[in-house]
Amino acid sequence: MSVTGSCEVCLTETVEHTCDRCGNLVCERHFDQTTGFCSECTTEMSGGPEPQEEPPADTDTDTHIHRF
Repeated sequence: MSVTGSCEVCLTETVEHTCDRCGNLVCERHFDQTTGFCSECTTEMSGGPEPQEEPPADTDTDTHIHRF
């Protein structure tokens, strides 16, 4: 398939692939043939869990339940 435009990662004018996940147009350097994903999606997918949000300031994080 022919694609036109610039790589959405490095902005080079040589675009050869479209990411199967996000649809970004990317050059050979920023495309993973194995997954069909751009380098940004590959990083997101293998980056592990998302960081947890900190609890709101008014939340009592020292609450303990004691059972007798």
